[in-house]
Amino acid sequence: KTMLIDLFAYQDLSLLIVRIALALIFLVHGFGKIKDIKATVSGFEMMGFKPGNLWGPLVAFGEIIGGLSLLMGFYFQYGAMLLAVIILVALIWKIMKGQSLVGGFEFDLILLSTLLLLTTVPAGGLYSLDAYYLQVS
Repeated sequence: KTMLIDLFAYQDLSLLIVRIALALIFLVHGFGKIKDIKATVSGFEMMGFKPGNLWGPLVAFGEIIGGLSLLMGFYFQYGAMLLAVIILVALIWKIMKGQSLVGGFEFDLILLSTLLLLTTVPAGGLYSLDAYYLQVS
């Protein structure tokens, strides 16, 4: 007889922690882009995402909407998918610019893989609005 710790009892808590961590990352980046929208537009133009006045605000609001979705656990699969698309584009752009894994795109890779994982979770966990309002869990 083996003694295994029943860690499955903590899956809702761990899902909440992952959702909050990702939400904070994207909310901080999204609000930073909105705060200095001129620099954001200029930055997107310089990176080749033209027109910058379309892509900069679109990404900024996508990060905010997706971040709020993850934070609240409300339609969070859609929020995770939205953020995954944003990060996938950033990841591809970095690879095309010749950045390496170390010191280049490793953070984007872990964000993308975590977001893709979240898209396969049927509800945001016990501590989510989806659990209460959508009755998914």
